[in-house]
Amino acid sequence: MLKRLSFTAALLSLAASPAFAHLDPAAHGSLMAGISHPLFGADHILAMVAVGVWASQIGGRALWAVPAAFVSMMAVGFGLAVAGVGLPFVEPAILASVIGLGLLVAAAVRLPVAASAAVVGIFALFHGHAHGGELGAAGALSFGLGFLIATAALHGAGVALGLGVTRFGPAVARILGLATAIGGAAIAFG
Repeated sequence: MLKRLSFTAALLSLAASPAFAHLDPAAHGSLMAGISHPLFGADHILAMVAVGVWASQIGGRALWAVPAAFVSMMAVGFGLAVAGVGLPFVEPAILASVIGLGLLVAAAVRLPVAASAAVVGIFALFHGHAHGGELGAAGALSFGLGFLIATAALHGAGVALGLGVTRFGPAVARILGLATAIGGAAIAFG
């Protein structure tokens, strides 16, 4: 039995192709590389969906203003990176954003819309800077447009998720927030 399992594992490992985290801009174009970029990082997905869920918890104008602030400041961070302006602690700030946004959702924190937009805007600056730093061979404008589209879609998914789970009670969104914070901690310390 052990020989069969070993042989099967060896055969499967030979047949496996390498995994690539992001699309190659030369093969797929800068726009598609930009769209795919945030979709292949758990830290980005968790943070961006959490922004949408938190906006749904706050409600009202926050449904669009909080995600819009994130997307806008993400573009600013991207522009800073493309211009060569450094930003300290980019990766730790991204991981802190996952944990922090998860905790905001878990605690169902209700700040004024402007304050909520400012909080996500600060986090977004670091996310955008990271994307700009990972530009590689992609064209800046189309790559930037791509990841902004993907980010907005993830925010929309978060808003829809947040609004959808409210049918089951506010505790469900809070549990999602706690799971996001734990996921962020696992990425940071794992």
